[in-house]
Amino acid sequence: MIRVLIAEDQALLRQALADILAREEDIEVVAQVGRGDEVIGAAERSRPDVALMDIEMPGQDGISVIDQLSGRFPACRALVLTVFNRPGYLRKALDAGAAGFILKDASPTDLATAIRRVARGERVVDPGLAVAALADGENPLTAREQEILGLSDGGSTAGEVGQRLGISEGTVRNHLSVAIQKMQARTKTEAARTAREKGWL
Repeated sequence: MIRVLIAEDQALLRQALADILAREEDIEVVAQVGRGDEVIGAAERSRPDVALMDIEMPGQDGISVIDQLSGRFPACRALVLTVFNRPGYLRKALDAGAAGFILKDASPTDLATAIRRVARGERVVDPGLAVAALADGENPLTAREQEILGLSDGGSTAGEVGQRLGISEGTVRNHLSVAIQKMQARTKTEAARTAREKGWL
């Protein structure tokens, strides 16, 4: 029997997933949580073989939870189930230790098959997303460029961002200029939008 933990913040979808998986003779849902910061405790109590994880959840995002799961429960395989068709998220999830990444428009049969495959130690990735990730390549933004672009897009001025990060306004503007060029954008807002669409921000 494959023991599954479901981490999904939408209660209706979480219950629907549990109902779908309950029909499978070899799969048992042993825990359900609606927040990212509840996953580790639930895994401690239920000892799942597979953690079915959303990416965006209150409390803690799915990527950082997967990183923790990989370290604390190496026998538990994380399978990301998300609406976000973003290559950058795929890379982040795999880097954090996820064993699979599928989209929420997958069929119930595909979901059950993916759970069985990751439980056997295989890696499962949505084919279309894998192709897109290869086409997009690596995130060209440095960690500092991501940080500054994200803060600037939130409405903060270059001076405010610089003060928050302890760097000069000129340095902020330089990083923004490079980030805008890398995103082949005209403005910081356009650059941030492009980066977010690809899962790089």
